[in-house]
Amino acid sequence: MSVLDEIIVGVRQDLAARRGPMNHILEAVAKAGPAKDSLSALRGEQMHVIAEVKRSSPSKGNLAKISDPAQLALSYELAGASAVSVLTESRRFGGSLDDLDLVRSAVSIPVLRKDFMVDEYQFYEARAHGADIVLLIVAALSSSQLRDFADLTRTLGMQALVEVHTEDELIRALEIEPSIVGVNSRNLKTLEVDSHVFSELIPQIPESIIRVAESGISTAQDVGFAKNCGANAVLVGEALVKGSDVTLTMRTLLGQG
Repeated sequence: MSVLDEIIVGVRQDLAARRGPMNHILEAVAKAGPAKDSLSALRGEQMHVIAEVKRSSPSKGNLAKISDPAQLALSYELAGASAVSVLTESRRFGGSLDDLDLVRSAVSIPVLRKDFMVDEYQFYEARAHGADIVLLIVAALSSSQLRDFADLTRTLGMQALVEVHTEDELIRALEIEPSIVGVNSRNLKTLEVDSHVFSELIPQIPESIIRVAESGISTAQDVGFAKNCGANAVLVGEALVKGSDVTLTMRTLLGQG
């Protein structure tokens, strides 16, 4: 199996262990209230940053302990992040829904639940825990799943960050008329990173769609390259969690000194 396949097996096992009655999760969704306006938060002429709460990754191993994800997320918001991404996959990324709860309670900007969404229950779960955006990885889903999950996301009032790595995946993504498309320079099947994916795919995405550059963003030059390719936003995790000063790292990435 590929790395992506192995991760999804674990995600399904963990979901089966925690899945509760549907009426309970629906009650929690109702209590969560409406999702925040993610599209307005990510539009505009300036480059936006989706800052990530990320403890570890399959490619880099442990990155940071992050004992207080709420405080980290708040520091992201104060440093100018437009949204916060929270890893909730536990086996490879060390995340949890508890992290999502803590971050949601700490920030006023939109929150992305970053996980491998392969079951309808996860979408209700995401909204119940305060997510405003969910991740749809095209490589992990059939065309029918992609469309059904996108429809469910909209029904729950959230937005989907539809992630692609190849031209074929981008074609499939555009078929569901997404509002946000993320181009991941990392191949989730091999974990290899190729920033040229940005220059190949981002220009093919209509300007009406919010275009996010993901993975391999660690310097101002990386951000500049993504911007020149047409990205409206960058998703940054490792550079921020490993840096000693969130504000300084954010300003450096955005070329603000």
